[in-house]
Amino acid sequence: MSPSAPGSHFDVKKIAIIGAGPSGLSAAKYLRAQDAFDSIVVYEQQEDIGGIWNCSNHLLGVTPNSESDNLGPLKGRIDRDSSSTSSPLYHELYANIPLPLMQFSDQPFPPGTVLFPSINVVRDYLLKYAKDVRDLIQFGVRVEKVTPLQEGGKTTWTLEARFINDNRIIRRYYDAVVVATGHYSQPLIPDLKNMTEFMETHPSIVSHSRDYRSPRPFKDKKTIVVGNGPSGTDIAFQINRISTAKIVLSVRTPTPPPRLAYVGCQEVSEIQELLVAERGVRFKDGRVEKDVDAIIFCTGYRYDYPFLSDLRTKLITTGHGVHGLYKHIFCIDHPTLAFSALNKKTAPWPLSEAQAAVFAAVWSNSIQLPSTEEMRRWANALYAEQGEQLHLFRTRTADGLYINDLYEWVKKSAHQGKDPPFWNDITYWYKATFPQVRLEYDLDGCKAIDLEELGFRYEPNWREK
Repeated sequence: MSPSAPGSHFDVKKIAIIGAGPSGLSAAKYLRAQDAFDSIVVYEQQEDIGGIWNCSNHLLGVTPNSESDNLGPLKGRIDRDSSSTSSPLYHELYANIPLPLMQFSDQPFPPGTVLFPSINVVRDYLLKYAKDVRDLIQFGVRVEKVTPLQEGGKTTWTLEARFINDNRIIRRYYDAVVVATGHYSQPLIPDLKNMTEFMETHPSIVSHSRDYRSPRPFKDKKTIVVGNGPSGTDIAFQINRISTAKIVLSVRTPTPPPRLAYVGCQEVSEIQELLVAERGVRFKDGRVEKDVDAIIFCTGYRYDYPFLSDLRTKLITTGHGVHGLYKHIFCIDHPTLAFSALNKKTAPWPLSEAQAAVFAAVWSNSIQLPSTEEMRRWANALYAEQGEQLHLFRTRTADGLYINDLYEWVKKSAHQGKDPPFWNDITYWYKATFPQVRLEYDLDGCKAIDLEELGFRYEPNWREK
């Protein structure tokens, strides 16, 4: 298929999905519902579904007081180019998106579920969600290389994978590939002055939130938490709650005062350099902390897809985004390669549904992509506006507008498959209020099951207030 002009058609019969986390599961559901493809296979390197929510190997059934607490933090030097199959979840973590925004459009959480559910509740929810596509999944298989092969005007994908238990290699051919591996495996550590020497001299000091499991190893230690996103403030709160040493929270932008008061930490500026001899840190405002016991970087993750080695240099530059995509989904050079749920500051599960509905409809020729030139113009305009942060929604309404744009596109389809989600005014209100809802939920003891319990009530004129 040549995508250079509108009206071109795809010949997609066999599809591979890489990853059986939430976005891989929604991709499988929407592709199957389209009823237009001969074969859909989901490759998952773990032994069960869930992606990062599949934490049974290191969290489920383990108490926060057990010795396993010490296997994550303070375990030694971080290799910033390494990846991990372990989940970045930790003890006492709960979802940071309220249920009305978090859940898939066709499956509510069970009645009585709290607004921000625990790991176990989310895990059970996903197990139920996966039931009708579980037969499509091959577990314990790591995809190692995906290569495009040009045959005339069509791209065929060679997929090479390895069975983890016995190292058997398989090679399969597909007409289209969905990358649904998430972006929570490659830690992003700032390249600070003296970082390499500091880590070599003090190999147990620096860690990343990916390796955090429990506050116990940090009890009464002089700890600096870097970053005030959801994981940064949550981890700082957990440690501060049990430690007599007040946690220092290093931030780029100030934490909202009510949240900072709840976390109970001392907030300081960004780190300027690490001080090797002093086992310390100099901050950008000139402040120095010496004899530091731990530095936990809650600084996010890099995008990286080592199995796309032939395309990697074009797609990935700094690791802050994936280049050359249309609508954050389609690889413009090879539009039978699609990515799911790359965006940040959003509700990722409904977003993945909307994107899955689009690539299912496009590959079944129910709707059409624009010309290559138009797709490149869209991607270039995005880069001009966003820079390397290509997938970051900068306003509270941006993701809703995007989801509704995809909805309208899919609804033009000649053949309706599974309906994607649509944001109404109440959904936008949920998004606008949820930072305040989360704080009130915490202050109320983490037990509320709806917003009204916390004093939040939807009113049609909420935007005017």
